[in-house]
Amino acid sequence: MKKKSLPPGLIVRLGKFVWTTMWQIMMSQLAPSNKTGDYQRPQSQFRNSIGDEKYPAAANRYRLYVGMGCPWAHRTLVVRALKGLENVIDVVVANPSSEAGIWVLGEASEGCQTLPELYQKAKPGYTGRSTVPVLWDTETQTIVNNESAEIIVMLNAQFNAWATRSHLDLYPKALQADIEAWNEKIYPAINNGVYRCGFAQSQEAYDRATTELFDTLAEIDAVLASSRYLCGEVVTLADVRLFTTLFRFDIVYYSLFKCNRRRIQDYQYLGAYVRDLYQLPDVAPTCDLEAVKRDYYGNLFPLNPGGIIPCGPEIETLNLPHGRENLTASVPS
Repeated sequence: MKKKSLPPGLIVRLGKFVWTTMWQIMMSQLAPSNKTGDYQRPQSQFRNSIGDEKYPAAANRYRLYVGMGCPWAHRTLVVRALKGLENVIDVVVANPSSEAGIWVLGEASEGCQTLPELYQKAKPGYTGRSTVPVLWDTETQTIVNNESAEIIVMLNAQFNAWATRSHLDLYPKALQADIEAWNEKIYPAINNGVYRCGFAQSQEAYDRATTELFDTLAEIDAVLASSRYLCGEVVTLADVRLFTTLFRFDIVYYSLFKCNRRRIQDYQYLGAYVRDLYQLPDVAPTCDLEAVKRDYYGNLFPLNPGGIIPCGPEIETLNLPHGRENLTASVPS
């Protein structure tokens, strides 16, 4: 006697119920949200500064732990490159593990194989998130800071005695108010905004995030029509903070995070602006396209259960002429 198969509608409803329930559990761990489904990014926990009595500026004393796919860690690599600090501050690369859900060090460091082990070494009993970037003090064997926005300020100012481009000031006093105004606008709407889109757990939360994201991108595109960089003729930390998000936008955020109203390359000025920043001295080697695709598509299981990594786009397009030289003659050298 032939067995009866389950009704297709029942299979669909059951599958949807199981997957939705599991998705909600996984997302609660990956991306905590509030009652309306808006993603809430946890605060960084280590907030000390180079230049304090305990952490004096010195060459070859401090180390950066980064993930090449992470935009927050990428900020620190860009500033390290622009300032010419490659021989002053070492870098250890960590890779996300899709199985363990943690950052695993590419090579053992400080007796640790994973980032959580490093955090425990710095603060035994630590129960918070173990994230990149980390600015580590090899002398006191602890984490100085794990907030990218603060680390890049330190890299810009505290190591000029050893920097090959000590003349380059990415946070000049005369522009600090403008830089911070841009940071306050860009962080919630764009830097964190793409995550608010991708990690939204309600339609309303997603709609709010996408509206703010693309309104702000349009505003910046209009500014860039007459200004080479956000604060005028010189590159600043505001540009660095924006660049590492825009570099990933068309690659992962447009599709994986559903930020698909418009690509960056479709804007009249933003696309050329990204190429301009990418072509600044020593920035391109910090941009690992394959790591970005692997870390996002291969590790964010709730957003891409199949783990299939797309073949494109081609990074060579970032080497095309940007045509923004006529807006200023002042670039890092």
